Amino acid sequence: MHPADADAIAGAPVASYTVVTIVLPFIWWAMLGAWGSRESRTLGTGSEEYKRVIAASLWLFGSMAIVAYALQIDLARGYVGTAFPIGTLGLISGRWVLRQHLSLERSRGRSTSKLLLVGGSAAMGHLVGALLSSPSAGYSPVAGYFTRNQEQRIDAAPELPLLFGNPTASSIQNAACAVGADAVAITTGVHLTPQTMRQLGWELAAANIGLILAPALTDIAGPRIHTQPVAGLPLIHVSTPKLTGGKRVAKRAFDVIGSSLLIIALSPILAAIALSVRISSPGPILYFQDRVGLRGSTFKMTKFRSMIPDADLELGQLLLAQGSENTPLFKVENDPRVTQIGRILRKYSLDELPQLFNVFLGSMSLVGPRPQREGEVALYDDAAQRRLYVQPGMSGLWQVSGRSNLTWEESIKLDLYYVENWSMAADFVILFRTFKAVFFSTGAV
Repeated sequence: MHPADADAIAGAPVASYTVVTIVLPFIWWAMLGAWGSRESRTLGTGSEEYKRVIAASLWLFGSMAIVAYALQIDLARGYVGTAFPIGTLGLISGRWVLRQHLSLERSRGRSTSKLLLVGGSAAMGHLVGALLSSPSAGYSPVAGYFTRNQEQRIDAAPELPLLFGNPTASSIQNAACAVGADAVAITTGVHLTPQTMRQLGWELAAANIGLILAPALTDIAGPRIHTQPVAGLPLIHVSTPKLTGGKRVAKRAFDVIGSSLLIIALSPILAAIALSVRISSPGPILYFQDRVGLRGSTFKMTKFRSMIPDADLELGQLLLAQGSENTPLFKVENDPRVTQIGRILRKYSLDELPQLFNVFLGSMSLVGPRPQREGEVALYDDAAQRRLYVQPGMSGLWQVSGRSNLTWEESIKLDLYYVENWSMAADFVILFRTFKAVFFSTGAV
């Protein structure tokens, strides 16, 4: 304890740390509840749960400091400085453990909120597909409700029960009660008047059933969405992150510093790999290939050679043989061109390490969509062209979400999500997840 903390102010009461230690967990528990950290919609997925835990903890100890100062209670800074980080870290760790258990439970169909979906077949199918692909979110569609009594189907879940009824609040509320729904999700494609929506909210609240609005927005991260009430209407503002100005400088500085440190730290490994490639098979140590980068510019991407010399000359024939020559993801299954040492390098992505020099020189970034060949870019549609809006990276969102086991459609969806929702925090998370993807290698990048 600091000497200044040991000297109580004359006449000021001294805090009993035994009493504080006993009472503090109960107050902390109440603060976590007040900040909604245990609400079902925040548990088990996303960062909101952790944000609320940290916010509640900051407010608790900030309030303690203010009260202690106002009442001239001698509460040692050392106690607060120890209890706050240890307690908060313990809470975060406990929530992470609980999240793993909850995710397992939800993957088995338990501990979920049952949803009645209301809307058009296309919008409803998109929502069902999104919910089924992310069971950890805790939503389980139990039925679809159509306001037009005609033949309808949901391709994403053909076995989902379908209900038909009037576009009225009472009809929807009765349907929700009939299927035992915990919440009603309203998607696009259904015509409900403002008065019906308001009445529906009242009736669902009376029946203790939640109301969820699912607008026609896709692949948009939470920080980009801002709600502004205007004359009783909740207007949703969707911002677009721009990699300009200070953000561009920060990302470039991070790339330069990060790549420099990694090159220095990994230099013995780089030398060992270079020697292994040299003695394992004839041909050069490094492999250079033209790739398409930022805004369609081309650059020489560097890798350790993992194939036989002149392997590119056989690519077209191999793609034709497996029927994927018109797919913008030139991957050959069980590639016969890969050398024995190359298979080891690819399994752990060690052949990609020379790209640290691409990052240092500015043609690539540590994190971003993977650069592709000109032939692949030529097959891009308008949506895929947005991959070129940011600097290509050594690692990206799709590499840590399945790597080469993903289809082209899944890969492009993840890359577009990254482009549309870029942030430095997301880059740190992707880099952290990259180590797991490499060490538990589920496919080569």
